[in-house]
Amino acid sequence: MLKRFIFSMIDNKATTLSGKEIGYLDMELLRFTTAGSVDDGKSTLIGRLLYDSKAIFEDQMEAIERASISRGGEEVNLALLTDGLRAEREQGITIDVAYRYFATPKRKFIIADTPGHIQYTRNMVTGASTANAAVILIDARNGVIEQTRRHAYIAALLQIPHVVVCVNKMDLVEFSQEVFESIKIDFTEVAHKLGNNDVHFLPISAKLGDNVVDRSHSMDWYTGPTFIGLMESLPVGGDHNFEDPRFPVQYVIRPQSDQYHDYRGYAGRVAGGIFRTGQEVVALPGGQKTTIEGIDFGAESLDLAFAPQSVTIRLAHEIDISRGSMIVDAVNQPTQGQEIDLMICWLSSKPLQHRGRYFLRHTTSEMKCVVTEVAYKVNINTLEELEEDTSIGLNEIAKISIKTTKPLFYDSYKRNRETGSLILIDEATNNVVGAGMIL
Repeated sequence: MLKRFIFSMIDNKATTLSGKEIGYLDMELLRFTTAGSVDDGKSTLIGRLLYDSKAIFEDQMEAIERASISRGGEEVNLALLTDGLRAEREQGITIDVAYRYFATPKRKFIIADTPGHIQYTRNMVTGASTANAAVILIDARNGVIEQTRRHAYIAALLQIPHVVVCVNKMDLVEFSQEVFESIKIDFTEVAHKLGNNDVHFLPISAKLGDNVVDRSHSMDWYTGPTFIGLMESLPVGGDHNFEDPRFPVQYVIRPQSDQYHDYRGYAGRVAGGIFRTGQEVVALPGGQKTTIEGIDFGAESLDLAFAPQSVTIRLAHEIDISRGSMIVDAVNQPTQGQEIDLMICWLSSKPLQHRGRYFLRHTTSEMKCVVTEVAYKVNINTLEELEEDTSIGLNEIAKISIKTTKPLFYDSYKRNRETGSLILIDEATNNVVGAGMIL
């Protein structure tokens, strides 16, 4: 999928891809985050997924069995595989974001198991910020509730490309197709309003394993894929921006040796688009034009590089470039400006200060900024825009305007999640206080 997409983007010049690039494309990585209300079964789903796909070590399983017995359970509690904090195990809830890694023969996965409580909204935003897919669990007994709408809104706000709705605990509603179809209708209405475009629905029982890895014999009316089958087949090729070449410079490489005394390379990760040798580019903020002389991937030279590869780019001319600079296509350049509108998720217990000054970090560049306006706060329970209430506290989401001390080079978050996102940092404590998405 991704390979075909890349090949079409480079005008069918597939032979220019190296062996390492082919390998990179063959083993796709899917990042997904789980969301749902308290006790909807997020951690149980991930535990069942790891257990049934044979991705659990023997000593891990033994530890989970002991923990389940110590809590008085008659069955192995698979949720304990991801509820890693002591407080989580004692309360039976998820508090922090738990990351788990596993692979199948078809794909690698990084799972972010995020909390469902409203007071941990910031944790969900953190876990979902890099996700290709959002897995939203719904208790079949309760249907679409306020927390479901909140998580759908955050998925839409973060521009997560794919949404997978798992209607869980189907065993508690006698595996009813009518219940599943009713929930499907209700969520589709919410998704349509929010702009969640690619939405998939699955009836599952995470506790029993129905439709997680193995097909359910109790729901033969469902003919779609299992959860793991769907996650293995979700198309991630279009999730990266391959149209707008963006290369934030992380480090300037100048080896001090006789062998490489003339070497000057710019290391970083491609944030968007495709870069080719011989391509005319511009270095921002200076605006000097040059061409790409070479692209290095370790000791190997490449003809092209694309998002999200980490490479070193060599240019034909020596120009003023340092960390925080951005190499872009000479014709296709990002927006430049100092007055910026963005949606912000506030991550600090210290409220946002109107006219407050903060450090701003965007890709590899840093600068200072001031909050010039709070347009409105979002009531994430009703999704209303509250223009009268401009006090922004922990876990709240708002539209604000900022002014930076120097020009920022950016794309809208909707177009490019890498160059369209930023964080705000408190000057006094150096703590990250806000996660922003540029409008």
